[in-house]
Amino acid sequence: MRPKLDGILETAVYVDDMQAAHSFYTDILGLKCMVAGERLSAYDAGPAQTLLVFHRGHTREDVETPGGVVPGHDTTGHSHFAFRISSDQLSPWRDYLNEMKVEIISEVTWPAGGQSLYLNDPDGNVLELVTAPLWPNYQS
Repeated sequence: MRPKLDGILETAVYVDDMQAAHSFYTDILGLKCMVAGERLSAYDAGPAQTLLVFHRGHTREDVETPGGVVPGHDTTGHSHFAFRISSDQLSPWRDYLNEMKVEIISEVTWPAGGQSLYLNDPDGNVLELVTAPLWPNYQS
């Protein structure tokens, strides 16, 4: 059974392979795709939280929409973002990722007491599953 996500704490992700990213975010992490396209996909990551996955190199130009212009943006290299999880979900996530053959690349216990599991998506972006307490605005 897939452990529960509490939402996105930090976000910024660009990928080269939209299909591999879609499979990872839907099949492995269990996020619901709300919008899918060649340029971007949007995933429901919790109440009022959205993960945007942009196709690297396809978002540099401004985009005109009926509501206004969306400024162009892009990045190179690997990005990082974190999902909030409750402390009782840390072990289930560790077990689930191992079962799904997703490598945990690092585990960290933070000075405030929170714990993180780090893993990569198919493009090498660094994802973090993190428990409170971590930041002053993320306490249990």
